[in-house]
Amino acid sequence: MAERIAILGSTGSIGTQALDVIKRFPDRFSVEVLVAGNNFEILARQALQFHPDAVVIGNTDHYQPLKNMLKDTSIKVYAGDDAVEQVVTSSSVDVVIASIVGYSGLRSTIAAVKAGKKVALANKETLVVAGSIIEKLTRESGSRILPVDSEHSAILQCLTGEMGNPVEHISLTASGGPFLHFSMERLHEITPKQALKHPNWDMGSKITIDSASMMNKGLEVIEARWLFDLTPDQIKVVIHPQSIIHSLVHFADGSVKAQLGVPDMRVPILYALTYPERLPTDLPRLNLLKTCSLTFSEPDLMKFRNLSLAYDALREGGNMPCILNAANEIAVNAFLSEQIAFTQMPDLVEYTMENTEFGVSPDIEFLEISDRSAREVAKNYINKLINQR
Repeated sequence: MAERIAILGSTGSIGTQALDVIKRFPDRFSVEVLVAGNNFEILARQALQFHPDAVVIGNTDHYQPLKNMLKDTSIKVYAGDDAVEQVVTSSSVDVVIASIVGYSGLRSTIAAVKAGKKVALANKETLVVAGSIIEKLTRESGSRILPVDSEHSAILQCLTGEMGNPVEHISLTASGGPFLHFSMERLHEITPKQALKHPNWDMGSKITIDSASMMNKGLEVIEARWLFDLTPDQIKVVIHPQSIIHSLVHFADGSVKAQLGVPDMRVPILYALTYPERLPTDLPRLNLLKTCSLTFSEPDLMKFRNLSLAYDALREGGNMPCILNAANEIAVNAFLSEQIAFTQMPDLVEYTMENTEFGVSPDIEFLEISDRSAREVAKNYINKLINQR
């Protein structure tokens, strides 16, 4: 029987690529639920193509237009955050692809985990904000979380078959983004348009800006801690501009395993859906004979301070990663709207981390308070910057 899949964030970059994967294997997968936040027109087109049992639009203002577009079908139409949480727990859903961007994807992912679903996780913020809570819930429910991020998928692939062999450390590779060789002076003049042009990957605007600032790699460091039960010192970052080696595992005997491939998110999406099986595809192949040389370097933590701040948040623990994430989401939006400069994003994040209440062992309610408080602190910081001009 085909696995029935719910895609949270179906109109985004990961969601659309997941649908491309699913349509290649109609005997293995079927679309049960599609969820979007605001893009109701794209959601309707997806529904007409894939015929899910239900669709959910997060923004309730779009409920009636969406329902009108699907009135001649048997597809159920729902709206609101509560509806998203309800559909992922349905007995008709086998797998949840969690690709809603940012903190807003947390509660629906938690609902899927509590319901014992297999979760293909593309929303890294879930483990960044609530890693300890998710870890406890997976033990209780039997849910399995499989990473969709190319770097964490690479680590999983390198660990598969190792049967508990001791890991010395892992290396998460980073392209370095479009500004790897920029001076600090040039970084200060970067525009949103420039930052949205990633050299290797086709991604949504938020993750593209995070990649340019290296916050994305910082969030991946925190995510790796929970996915693979590692200490901060066991998680390294290496700059690899070609994005051919997606990550590496260094074992205690001195051996190193790496996973290679062309930059194509459909491969890790498929692997998360079929793990540990590999299905034959016609997706692009890596040809080493036509590949340029592979280079590696250490990240410049002075120039890309967001990565250093993420390590600080991980070591601090408690609600600090939640504060980091909230501040970063505000910083990215402020940069995209040209309220702050590219180089002011880490300043904003650091200020928010220093001026938001810290909690050692937060529950989900305290994390929600921390998220709101951090966003308020960050917005006040932006207002101060604007008023000083």
